Amino acid sequence: MIPSEGYAEYPIAVARLQKAIEQAREYGLLGKDIFGSGFDFDLEIRLGAGAFVCGEETALMASIEGKRGEPKPRPPFPAVKGLFDKPTVENNVETFANIPQILLKGADWFASMGTERSKGTKVFALGGKIKHTGLVEVPMGTTLREIIYDIGGGIPNGKKFKAAQTGGPSGGCIPASLIDTEIDYDNLTAIGCMMGSGGLIVMDEDTCMVDIAKFFLDFTVDESCGKCIPCRVGTRRLLELLDKITSGKGEPEDLDRLEQLCYYIKANSACGLGQTAPNPVLATLKFFRNEYEAHVNEKKCPSGVCKDLLTYTIDKEKCIGCGLCAKNCPVDTISKTDYTAPGHKLPSFEINPDKCIKCGACMANCKVKAISKK
Repeated sequence: MIPSEGYAEYPIAVARLQKAIEQAREYGLLGKDIFGSGFDFDLEIRLGAGAFVCGEETALMASIEGKRGEPKPRPPFPAVKGLFDKPTVENNVETFANIPQILLKGADWFASMGTERSKGTKVFALGGKIKHTGLVEVPMGTTLREIIYDIGGGIPNGKKFKAAQTGGPSGGCIPASLIDTEIDYDNLTAIGCMMGSGGLIVMDEDTCMVDIAKFFLDFTVDESCGKCIPCRVGTRRLLELLDKITSGKGEPEDLDRLEQLCYYIKANSACGLGQTAPNPVLATLKFFRNEYEAHVNEKKCPSGVCKDLLTYTIDKEKCIGCGLCAKNCPVDTISKTDYTAPGHKLPSFEINPDKCIKCGACMANCKVKAISKK
């Protein structure tokens, strides 16, 4: 049985899988008494509503059975009593895809790739601030630098690499200082990250690590099934603290509260979603604590991302008075001044900070780069 998280989310994959299954039946590879062997085997696709929590095996089984996707306590384990109370093997597609090659070429062939404790290859979904996005398959132990620069082509626009988020929304970030880390299960765990589904999101110097932690946590808050209080309530309290910090209202004590709450949620949540949800916060606190402190103590976002902490200003000496900033301002907060800079023919403009919504339209349309944000 091949569960899918929903046709609306993976329409091409579902259509192709369904066609492959139909072709396999036509060739006699699926169904009753395959090739007269007396062996029966079949496949079907079950479409789910789309839920991140269904990455947990017992929640996935509940979804396949047509129930709400919520985790169950174990034992009994799925191998003893699983789907429809039958012994059940649950693995992701990547694991199953390795089996035919291992059977054809042998275990030694598979073990010849990778590291001592992490054999074979790993597929990564490479995305973010990278020139070449897409799925890449590399031997376990390949360094992050090789993946980003040799395979991904590096960071666009000459920007510097800042961090990479591994393992999806529940993973952790690898900072630039650890770019030569060999990617395998043990090494990622040792630095507070996880392999997860193989997501690898690259971030450049313009990324705010506090904002990125809030972005991932916002996702897990929405995806919590709500069964246990540590996850249902705890992750929302975490998100509220991050909102407070990115809006310029954070206090020094909030950083300690963040850490304490993270460890409580990890220790007391019922399933993997809640247990790993705090990872982006803990990882960014560990490697980029200075950014949190800047948000809290200086009320500044070093990367210029968090809108509530930004101020857009026009350098009157650089402004040529073309008025493009004012024409493109959606709230008419930019006006002409009485000052004309030496060498210029037209008066400069200025921004009213009290009315500015910090959309950045003025900065994007300024041809002489007279507008800055800080």
